[in-house]
Amino acid sequence: MKNAMATVTTWLNDLTDLLKALIVFGILSGIIWDDYFGVIGGIGKLMGSIDQGGLAGLVALVLVVTWWKKK
Repeated sequence: MKNAMATVTTWLNDLTDLLKALIVFGILSGIIWDDYFGVIGGIGKLMGSIDQGGLAGLVALVLVVTWWKKK
């Protein structure tokens, strides 16, 4: 059972690393080629929705940053 959990954890870590790399690629390509994939616009919408959420959005953002730093 521990081996299965370790395998799943490894897969999830690899998937997360791949998604982070794709986000970075999307941001860089958006800066270089005028946001072809819409990544920068999507991040702007996300930040706008957090801003409109007020205190709840701020708490959610703090939780996400805290979770991100633990890894």
